[in-house]
Amino acid sequence: MSPTVSSTFETERQPVRFAHTVSEAGRLLPSASRWSSIQLDYKLVPKSSIAYDSIPSQYPKSVDYNLVITDRKHFHRFVFVLVSIIFAILAAVLLVHFLHQKHKHQDSSINLKLAINQALTFYDAQKSGHYPRKSPVKFRGDSGLEDGSSANASLTGGFYDSGNNIKFTFTTAYTMTLLSWSAIEYQSKYADIGELDHVRDIIRWGSDYLLKVFIPPNSTVGSHLTLYSQVGSTISNNDVHNDISCWQRPENMSYPRPVSICDSSATDLGGEVVAALSAASMVFKEEEDYSGKLVQAAESLYEAVISEDPTKQGTYTMVDECGKQAIMLYNSSGYKDELAWGATWLFLATNNAYYLANATDSFISAKSVETNFDKGIFYWNNKLEAVAVLLTGIRYFRDPGFPHEDVLKLSSNSTDSLMCSYLFNKYLSRTAGGLIIMEPDNGSLLQYAATASFLSKLYSDYLDHLKIPGASCNTDVFSVAMLRDFASSQVNYILGQNPMKMSYLVGYGDKFSLQVHHRSASIPWGNRSYNCDEGKGWLNSKDPNPQVLLGAMVGGPDTDDKFTDLRSNGRFTEPNIASNAGLVAALIALQDPPYNSRDFKNLLWG
Repeated sequence: MSPTVSSTFETERQPVRFAHTVSEAGRLLPSASRWSSIQLDYKLVPKSSIAYDSIPSQYPKSVDYNLVITDRKHFHRFVFVLVSIIFAILAAVLLVHFLHQKHKHQDSSINLKLAINQALTFYDAQKSGHYPRKSPVKFRGDSGLEDGSSANASLTGGFYDSGNNIKFTFTTAYTMTLLSWSAIEYQSKYADIGELDHVRDIIRWGSDYLLKVFIPPNSTVGSHLTLYSQVGSTISNNDVHNDISCWQRPENMSYPRPVSICDSSATDLGGEVVAALSAASMVFKEEEDYSGKLVQAAESLYEAVISEDPTKQGTYTMVDECGKQAIMLYNSSGYKDELAWGATWLFLATNNAYYLANATDSFISAKSVETNFDKGIFYWNNKLEAVAVLLTGIRYFRDPGFPHEDVLKLSSNSTDSLMCSYLFNKYLSRTAGGLIIMEPDNGSLLQYAATASFLSKLYSDYLDHLKIPGASCNTDVFSVAMLRDFASSQVNYILGQNPMKMSYLVGYGDKFSLQVHHRSASIPWGNRSYNCDEGKGWLNSKDPNPQVLLGAMVGGPDTDDKFTDLRSNGRFTEPNIASNAGLVAALIALQDPPYNSRDFKNLLWG
C-alpha cells in the first residue's frame, strides 16, 4: 500500500490509534490502518480519565499549499531579512550568556587556584633538614641537622609544627594523611591547576621523615617497638634555652633538642603513622618500590601496635617519656579512633579484607566510647567522623557486603548525621559572620571549619557521582547543593568574606595578618644570626614581619568575629601544619570543576 502525502483525516472526531511516516514529511502522520503504520503506545504518561476524543489531535493535519513566487527579488530580500533576524537573536542570547558568566566571575573575589598554591607553599616554609635549593620560600635554609643525635637516631627532615621549631610526629602524620587523602580523591584537579607535583613533594618529604620515626620490633632478639614522638622541648624553662623560651630562627638553633621516645603502648600515635604511610603509598602507587616500602612499613607498625597487651594500649601522652612534652599542646583524648583510621587506610591501600574487618570492629568500639567533647569534629585529635566518611565511601563504591554491611550502614547513617550537624543551626551555632562554631574553648575555630568544609564537599561529590540528590537524618533533609553551599561559605569566610574584611590566609587578598606568630617569618633573613635574647625583640616588635609567611592560615577570629593581629598572641596569629592541611583539602575539593568524573576512577575507589 502506498501512502499519499496529501491525505487528510476523514473526520476530526476519529480517535488516532495508528500513524505512519514518509521521508518527505519529516513527521508522524495519522493512519486508520495498522498495516501501513506503527502503533503509538509508549506509556510515557499516566492514564487519564478524560475521554481521548475530547482532546485536540496531537498530529498536525496534512494540507496542500500552492506557494507561488511572483517576485524573486522580494523573496530573496525576505529570506535575507529572516536569516538576519535569526542570527541577531542567537547573537544576543550568546552575548547575554557570556556577559553573565564574565560578570559572575568578576563579582567573585575568591581565587581558589591561587589560594591552593599559597596554602601548599606554607609547607615549604616549615621544612626541616637539608633545605631544597629550588624552594619557592627564600628565607629558609638548612636546619635541625643534628636532630635525633641525643637518642642515637637520625631524625633529620620533617616539618616544624607551627611558629616554633618543634617537630611532632602525631600532627605530622595527621597532616600527611589528610594531604594524601585530598591528593587521591582530587588527583586530576591538582594536575589541572599544576599543583600535583607540589603536593606530592610535600607528602614525600613528610613520608620520608615518618619512615625514620619508628624501629619495628626484631623477633630474633626479642626487641620492642621504638617510636619517636617529638624532637624539641615544649616545657618552658627560663634558665635553659629551648624551643619555647627561645625566639630564634631554626637555622640558628644551638640549644639542646631532646627526643621523646615511646613504645607500642602509644596506640594512637602508631595508628596515625600507619594511616599516613598507607595513604601516601596510594599517592605514589605508580612508584612501585617506594609505594611498597611505605605499605610494608605501615603493616609492620600496625601489627606491632595491635599485638600490644590490650590492657597496656593507650594514648601517647599517658606516658611521660613519650608524651609529657606534648601534653600541653597536643594531648590525645583516645586511641580507638586512630586504630580505626589506620586500619581503614591499610585496607584501602592493600584491599586486604583483614584490615577492613579490623577497621569496622575498631569503628564500633570507638563509637561506643565517643564523648560529646569531640563528637562531630574532625581534626588532629579525632578521626572518627572521617573514618565514617571513608567507610561510607567503601560501602558505596566497593560494596564488600556481608559481614560488613551492618557496620557500613551505621557509618553512612553517622555521615548523614554529621552533614546535618553542619547544615542546621539547631545542632551547631554560627558567628554573626557565618563561621561555624565547633569547640569554641579549644583552639582556633578555623581548623574545624576547614575540615567540615572538606568533608561536606567530598560527601556531596560521592552523592553526585551516585546520582543521589541528597539524604536525610531524622526529620532533616539536605541536598547536594546545600552541602556545597555550606562548604563554600566556610572557605569564603576564611579567604576574606567576613566582618573583619580580611583574609586569614597570609598573603592572600589585600588585607591579612602582618604579625604572624612565627619565628622564621618575624626575624630578618640574612647573614646575621640572632641569639635568643635578640630574637625576643622581634617577638615583641609592633612592626610587621619582615618576611611574608605565604599561605599560612592563622588561628583566626573569636566567636564574635573579632581578630587581634598581634604576634605575641598566638591564639589569633599562629599557624600550624595540621590546620593548613584541612584548608588545603577544602580548597582543592571546591576548585572547579565542581565535580569531575575522572576523580572517581582513581586509586581510592577504582
